[in-house]
Amino acid sequence: MAEINTSRLRELLARTVGPAPWYWKTFPKLHAASGQPFSWIHQGEQGPLAYLVSLLLEQEPDKARLALNTYCRPFTMPSNQVGVWCPEGRSIRLTCFDTEKLAAFDLAEIAGWFKQSSERIYAATEPLAEFEVPHALEAGMHKVEVPADFRAVDELVVPTSYPAKSKDEPAMALYVFYLHAGLLEVLPQKWFTANQYDVGYRWITRVARDPDSHRLFGECHGVGDFLLEEDGCRLAQWMEKR
Repeated sequence: MAEINTSRLRELLARTVGPAPWYWKTFPKLHAASGQPFSWIHQGEQGPLAYLVSLLLEQEPDKARLALNTYCRPFTMPSNQVGVWCPEGRSIRLTCFDTEKLAAFDLAEIAGWFKQSSERIYAATEPLAEFEVPHALEAGMHKVEVPADFRAVDELVVPTSYPAKSKDEPAMALYVFYLHAGLLEVLPQKWFTANQYDVGYRWITRVARDPDSHRLFGECHGVGDFLLEEDGCRLAQWMEKR
């Protein structure tokens, strides 16, 4: 195989969506059917709306359409839809909304609400569809019941915590959703163990697939940017160390 250009991968990684609120500037650009652009806004680190990221129409900056709490990641979908995935208890939750139907609400309505709740997503409109999968699935391929609204999405790579029974076992995994096919591949990160890293303080923030080599690459908070072996489970090299 030809040598992989890690500079190109780092450029791709810089545009890869990461978790709210830290990576909110990477969130996908969205437009209404009318052509009006939506904007993502970080509500700051102080006050009752601290760490929230809200979605609003640029022409209505005082009205939110969607509010995301920490660790949420939106992803693009066809037509006027937007998807969001986030950890939810011992599961990963995937949900999607029709941006044309998202009702506007005043952020004052939810001021302080997220701090008292385990919810990570708030909208005044019910989602089109959603489903959950547990984050303790065994390594390998699994069939999952994927609602029809998600099946237009090809691949979604989800870094998640993983239940390790010892300090030598993987503490994180990649859940690779092939939503169009109703399949989920679980890839435990064999290199990421409690013996090697301070789990919790160090964690995999975002991962993407190289369209040329099809290898997975990503970012580990506080450690650096990495490239995985072809099996998607072992570390091939650090592209850049922090």
